[in-house]
Amino acid sequence: MNESARTLTGEDVARFRAETPGVSSRVHLNNAGAAMMATPVVDAVIGHVSLEARIGGYEAFAESASRVDAIYDSVAGMIGASRDEIMLADSATGAWQRVFYSLTFEPGDRILTTESEFAANYVALLQVCRRTGATVDVIPDDSSGDLDLEALERSMDDRVRLISATWIPTNGGSICPAVETGRIAAEHGATYLLDACQAVGQLEIDVEQLQCHVLTATGRKFLRGPRGTGFGYVRRDLLTSLEPAFIDVFGAPLVAPDHYELRDDARRFETWEADYAARLGLGVAVDYAVAVGIDRIRIRNAELVHRLRTGLSDIRGVTLRDRGTTHAAIVTLTHDAMSANDIMTALARYDINVSVSPPASTPLDSSTRRLPPVLRLSPHYYTTTDEIDFVVDRVRHIVRG
Repeated sequence: MNESARTLTGEDVARFRAETPGVSSRVHLNNAGAAMMATPVVDAVIGHVSLEARIGGYEAFAESASRVDAIYDSVAGMIGASRDEIMLADSATGAWQRVFYSLTFEPGDRILTTESEFAANYVALLQVCRRTGATVDVIPDDSSGDLDLEALERSMDDRVRLISATWIPTNGGSICPAVETGRIAAEHGATYLLDACQAVGQLEIDVEQLQCHVLTATGRKFLRGPRGTGFGYVRRDLLTSLEPAFIDVFGAPLVAPDHYELRDDARRFETWEADYAARLGLGVAVDYAVAVGIDRIRIRNAELVHRLRTGLSDIRGVTLRDRGTTHAAIVTLTHDAMSANDIMTALARYDINVSVSPPASTPLDSSTRRLPPVLRLSPHYYTTTDEIDFVVDRVRHIVRG
């Protein structure tokens, strides 16, 4: 099938917008923060909460147990994994931390990360290095703004224990060469931990092709799930060697008064209590995205982002801050005379949702490039071209004063 045949049609977009109540009252270009949920997702969450209110929380879970269990199949199918390699969490960070803090390091071990590493991940790397005597080294970007794969290759030695990478940074639309990074990790026997927080829901994911050992993601961003949801993938050959940093009787049932046994699947990283209403919403969001077609979403988003970037780049005083050779559905900018926060506030008066990414969110990249807070605009496939043009026009009007 050629690429144009896979592009979402106007009728498709109209149908998805009809199932997205939020777009009737505002232009939502903050999908990199939290996307608008579709009606089936909202119905799943509210329906389960209502069921809990009617019959009781435990009883509602018992009635919904098969649908909860099916979430593992949905997530696994979306990323090319097996269901036993999937765990559910309350956030991408929570999933990332549960696996990362279960890895063991010794003095002299090396952790490699990238300039675009998310702050929450980077501080955890520093903490573990302080505790264990391992070190963390930052692989620079090349002249185009992509991860420098040659520098990564040169940095590999038998002391590299972990490569921690962010697929799409929170402060820009550049896409890390995640497959090539996985190839280098595999060739040198290093564990590969990939944060796919901004990638899931807008890029196709195949963990076998990525060759990652761990992949973590959130539900609330481009996947269009509820806040307070996330998931992790842990490859089986790593999974069976890890004891979670903390456990309870869900992940490690007692089999004798003085003995527990870890579950043999990735749910060893989970705990007994969970927000099952939110998880059911996550499952519906995964199924919804797969039904739309992740590759069709990618193509639609590329069209929207091209239009948005082209329009914004023509505004005097605007500097686009995204680097790299390929871009996801995130556009960041600064203006010569007006702060990102002031532009965001002004856009909100027109019911336009955008966000500001501060330097603290990606401290390495922001420090290297001396970035101020940047305005972040992130459309999604249910955004219309008319909305893109409206936002560009409003930005032009605002910065002219």
